Amino acid sequence: MNEKPNPKPDTNSKPLVQVAAAIIRNEFGQIYLAQRLEGQDFAQALEFPGGKVDKGETPEQAVARELEEEVGIHILGAFPYEHFTFEYPTKIIEFFFYLVEEWIGEPFGREGQEGFWIEQSELDPEQFPPANEQLIKRLRLEAQE
Repeated sequence: MNEKPNPKPDTNSKPLVQVAAAIIRNEFGQIYLAQRLEGQDFAQALEFPGGKVDKGETPEQAVARELEEEVGIHILGAFPYEHFTFEYPTKIIEFFFYLVEEWIGEPFGREGQEGFWIEQSELDPEQFPPANEQLIKRLRLEAQE
């Protein structure tokens, strides 16, 4: 049997959703996170602010729009940090993560979600949806350097 280690997901059977999200990091090395609302997939889990990429929009445009809508900040720069695809039972999500270290305003939960700052080294993959596990591990590793 000659099986490939990471076969490409079968995009014909499940919808593909593109999501742009931000790792908002302040000058103290803390990351801004939000808690997912009831009624959402993985309710109460922690998440990086962001959302779906709209048709005709680039992921970078989407992350800027989502951060204004969701946490009330205007970003001054977003740098590509991680890009990966994760397959859930009902959909495939293509993630575009951006590092945001300069912005105008103070992030807060504009949509009623709780938001807070946490030390980068204290990120816990168990508190996030499964797709975030490798990203959290990378962020924790960088915090130790």
